[in-house]
Amino acid sequence: MMDQPWILASNSPRRRALLGLFQQPFLVVPADIDETEYTGEAPGDYVSRLATTKAQVVGLQFPNAGLIIAADTTVADGNEILGKPVDQADASRMLQQLRGRNHQVYTAIALIVPEKGILAQELCLSRVPMRNYSNEEIETYVQTDDPMDKAGAYAIQHRGFHPVEDFQGCFASVMGFPACHLARSLKKIGLMPDLKIDSACQQYLDYDCHIAELVLTGVNIG
Repeated sequence: MMDQPWILASNSPRRRALLGLFQQPFLVVPADIDETEYTGEAPGDYVSRLATTKAQVVGLQFPNAGLIIAADTTVADGNEILGKPVDQADASRMLQQLRGRNHQVYTAIALIVPEKGILAQELCLSRVPMRNYSNEEIETYVQTDDPMDKAGAYAIQHRGFHPVEDFQGCFASVMGFPACHLARSLKKIGLMPDLKIDSACQQYLDYDCHIAELVLTGVNIG
């Protein structure tokens, strides 16, 4: 199976870049699914359901694939799920709501090996402290349209806006693809390449991760 290209069920450029750190050939096959949340659905359950559904949908298209990887990310303010903004006004509203406070980012990963009936899942919860940015900074950032395709209307890695400060969690997860969580699932199903993904991820993101070793040894952080 290692000589077959993996399939990434996402068109996210951030997920493509982070999966590239695993040094395995892969195809990009986005999954088109209904992302409407269920009434009363908890954020972790929501992203886990969507990631699994994406993987299953692509699995039906590629029943002989060696490995299908899907992910989903959402921002939550308590139990309120903040998805992608519908317009610039909605983006501004979200950023004002999150300003100067902690919120949560949930990212789920689902792995499927169709021929073997394997389904592996991971859920990463990150607590994210937002800085007290100004209304003018919000307006300038929203005008770039960068928030429009992102849950919670922000990118943690945006150097101009830099909305987050004193973050101690999985930076890659807030970007939408927790590399170490993926690595430990790959190891469980016997598909992890022989490389130090934590070092590769930290070098790529220019981020000193304090939880990578714990995650790789199986500890759930959150």
